[in-house]
Amino acid sequence: MKQSQTNIQKTILSNGITLIAIENPTTEIISGKIFCRNAGGLWESNYQAGIFHLLASVMSKGTLNLSSLEIAEKVESIGAGLATDTSSDYFLIGLKTITEDFPTIFELAGEILRYPSFPEQEVDLEKKIILQNLLSQKEQPFNLAFRQLREMTYGKHPYGFSILGTEETVNNLTVKDLHHCHQKYFRPDNLVISLAGKIDLEQAITLVEKVFGYWQVPENPSVVMENYTLFPKSDYQQLEQSNQQSIIMMGYLAPAIKHPDYPIFKLFTTYLGNGLSSRLFVELREKRGLAYDVSAFYPTRLDKSQFVTYMGTAPTNLEIAKEGLASEVRRLRVSALTTEEVQTAKNKLLGQYALGKQTNAEFAQLYGWYETLGLGIDYDYIFPEQIKKISPEDIQRVANEYLKDDFLCTSIVGSSIISSNN
Repeated sequence: MKQSQTNIQKTILSNGITLIAIENPTTEIISGKIFCRNAGGLWESNYQAGIFHLLASVMSKGTLNLSSLEIAEKVESIGAGLATDTSSDYFLIGLKTITEDFPTIFELAGEILRYPSFPEQEVDLEKKIILQNLLSQKEQPFNLAFRQLREMTYGKHPYGFSILGTEETVNNLTVKDLHHCHQKYFRPDNLVISLAGKIDLEQAITLVEKVFGYWQVPENPSVVMENYTLFPKSDYQQLEQSNQQSIIMMGYLAPAIKHPDYPIFKLFTTYLGNGLSSRLFVELREKRGLAYDVSAFYPTRLDKSQFVTYMGTAPTNLEIAKEGLASEVRRLRVSALTTEEVQTAKNKLLGQYALGKQTNAEFAQLYGWYETLGLGIDYDYIFPEQIKKISPEDIQRVANEYLKDDFLCTSIVGSSIISSNN
């Protein structure tokens, strides 16, 4: 599905709701994404870490008028999709159905968003499931290594906590806490509604006004993101475990999405760690045989992010693998990439970006996400242009500014000695 700029329209309704309509008359499927700004992990206090995840887990388990079973029957009776989710930077309700049934599922989403009842039995059940997931993560070396790295990088910043929260915070959350959180953060002027499919802006306005038009903005101001002070630092932690594989993670504090260096980080993350042709894979796995798995990632964040490289290696190779991973990042500072290397990375990144815009659901997600993060729908055109303008010198400059050895946090789970039981 190819989109043109003319069939993507945006308006702001009288109660502050931002509405985006991406018209695609060639399909009978409509996908919708209802984002809530100023909600998600970034807005959680340390003592209530995980509250938005719990809220997302139980929001569709009952409303003032419908039970969990009745909600499920309404969704399944028309073969629709409806799901609630949260992230570090926003809250989300996703929905999808055929055009004819979309008003029905959208009205149901509106009731779930406005009037969740948070039945105590459902809350208790979801808390148990979350606690089981937290325990399961403690048995997974990759998750343990990332937890260590996250805590080293962010400390008490909300990004330093799992989106699931902690065992202590989840145990302490109550139904009253959920109601208070919902009342405080869910309001019409925080909503971004993105609809893609056989629907134009006028039809979208009519539908959204019918479901949410009477929802008025409360008098109290919307909660704004707290200004946390984060500085790059060096740290090292190793958790001894007798596993067949040791996990090495190396991370640096990195720019937020609105920083001018954001696209440069995205490009050299693609060069270093994206796919079988990436430098980390070729150098450390194919040429040297050090890695079971090796890659890099750089999450998009409203506040400062992380640039992370990681590797799974045999315990006996731990020390040499650790140095190899660090040296590949160090090379970005010392030796500028060639024009050909940069162009190849651009082609890969822009190709994957284009392939991520094939379905109505992907379009609704992308444009709603950009709007929610404060970039606007035009960022879909701005981002590729930013990538095209990046030079080898830009990459080396950014690498030297952010990827210094004394800014490096290293997290290791495993041992350099194989257990005698293996």
